[in-house]
Amino acid sequence: MNRVPTRVLDVAATVPTAPLDAATVVTGAPEAGSRALAAVAGVEVGVWEMTPGTATDVEVDEVFVVLSGSATLTFGDGEQVVLGPGSVVRLRAGEHTTWAVRETIRKIYVA
Repeated sequence: MNRVPTRVLDVAATVPTAPLDAATVVTGAPEAGSRALAAVAGVEVGVWEMTPGTATDVEVDEVFVVLSGSATLTFGDGEQVVLGPGSVVRLRAGEHTTWAVRETIRKIYVA
């Protein structure tokens, strides 16, 4: 019996990225992309990354851990969080954020 390896994922493997919608880009030419690892009962686990630049976003309910890179995440109320490997962040649906990425950031998320 051949089994498909479904329990292990190389989170260092390349995540395909594409240019962000120009309406969300503040500076630079950032690209972003994600790869879903699993989706169970409406909850998705995956890997996401964004290349250097600054862009805005409207968030979904999510918890993430930064695996690599560096960025500053600014929330609509002005709060800023400096992100680096090991940072754990909780986002709430509908929050407006600005991602200022200095070094390509990669995170694993649960949304």
